[in-house]
Amino acid sequence: MDTGAPDPAAEFHDFFERHHAGLARLAHLLTGDADAADDLAAEAMAAVWDRWDRVRAAEHPAAYARGVVANLARSRIRGAVRERRRIALFWPHRAEHTRGPDVPAVVDVQQALRTLPFRKRACVVLRHAFDLSERNTALVLGTSVGTVKSQTSKGVAQLEKLLGPATAEELVGARR
Repeated sequence: MDTGAPDPAAEFHDFFERHHAGLARLAHLLTGDADAADDLAAEAMAAVWDRWDRVRAAEHPAAYARGVVANLARSRIRGAVRERRRIALFWPHRAEHTRGPDVPAVVDVQQALRTLPFRKRACVVLRHAFDLSERNTALVLGTSVGTVKSQTSKGVAQLEKLLGPATAEELVGARR
């Protein structure tokens, strides 16, 4: 007997198929760790499934999922920073030396993004890599539109210092 009511599991499966790859890409851009990206996206999807009744009724379920990824990435980054500090207590820091610019520009951009504080990085990535509006970026990060504007501007300025204006301009495009 068909009641005509949508099947929550089928709806979630469709949501998963449409958004998992984008959430993994967001996680990769936020953490800089390709191996952790799928784990974070899967963890976020599990959290979305746990709250699926509320999430599916929300106006922007994908924004909620992006917010979960951002929070999980923030937690992972904080944990990694704490771990690095503990390791630094026991092992002396050795500078890594590289010879010449032998890496592609994508790696340079990823490294530059990793130097930005989390909120600036998240704003730049969501605004320019995911092409979200300021309003949607604010929804994802749970902050104000003004904060998104200032953090994006400051993040792009830092990237310009690190990468040079031409490379940063290519990264963010004509939006400024």
